[in-house]
Amino acid sequence: MVARHLAAVYHPRLVVARVHLVDGTFELFRAYYAQRPDHSDRHGRPRKAVVGLIGSLLTLLDDVDEAVTHLAVAFDNPIRSFRNRLFDGYKTEEGVPADLLAQFTPAEEATVALGVVCWSMDEWEADDALATAAHRFRDEVDQVRILTPDKDLGQCLEGTRVVQIDRVRRKFIDEAALRERRGVAPASIPDLLALVGDSADGIPGIPGFGEKTAAAVLARFEHIEAIPDDPRTWPESVRGAARLAATLAGRRADAMLYRELATLRRDVPLAESLADLRWSGPRIDAWNTWCDEADAGSLRARARPRAPD
Repeated sequence: MVARHLAAVYHPRLVVARVHLVDGTFELFRAYYAQRPDHSDRHGRPRKAVVGLIGSLLTLLDDVDEAVTHLAVAFDNPIRSFRNRLFDGYKTEEGVPADLLAQFTPAEEATVALGVVCWSMDEWEADDALATAAHRFRDEVDQVRILTPDKDLGQCLEGTRVVQIDRVRRKFIDEAALRERRGVAPASIPDLLALVGDSADGIPGIPGFGEKTAAAVLARFEHIEAIPDDPRTWPESVRGAARLAATLAGRRADAMLYRELATLRRDVPLAESLADLRWSGPRIDAWNTWCDEADAGSLRARARPRAPD
């Protein structure tokens, strides 16, 4: 149905300016909660999220500034992953509307019909697929652009070679912007999330650590295991250092587990090479069938095939 987890194949470097990696799960949620009318397919099944997602991809493909040539979309399907075996409190599908969950597989099928590479994650998460692809392709292109506002992906940024694009807020985030915003280097983002917590992923964090305090400590020591128990060595700007140091000393094992949860994998066995990510247009028969079944005829003509290079 969709590309899953096979061995990667090496291809010589292509002349590619950019590769675009899209967080499909985020886009699906964004489309579901968007202020637009509900939409059902010809069988009366809810398809607002799917149609919104595909519309967003078409807008991206038409964006002359983004100049999309090579593209992939990653989804969590199901939402649970190996991290749920590590920590009971990690995020699940609990609280996600049933009619949204029912659109995950149709969203993947629609993405494939559009002719876009689709990574459907079950053991891993969509973010792991994005991190793996960014790491794999960063030396084959001029720039990797990860399209998501998710702060987890900040750990993947490298100078201006690997960047994030927040399409909602229209923000470009490179490594320098991340350091200015978060106060730490990309390598310390998992440590920051471990100390502060990340409610979206069910990571509780360590009591007492706010983002400014955690960033100040990590700016000096970089990683949790390097933070001394002795608060006298901590930055002078940290208030309540003695209390926080004692808390961390007693919860260091928890902090290390939370960091493991926040650390994105870069070894997901994605099947595709960079050449496979080139978008040349929809799969005509599948695309026309999807437009008919989804009652989305207005999108049909927006997917214009591209001539080969």
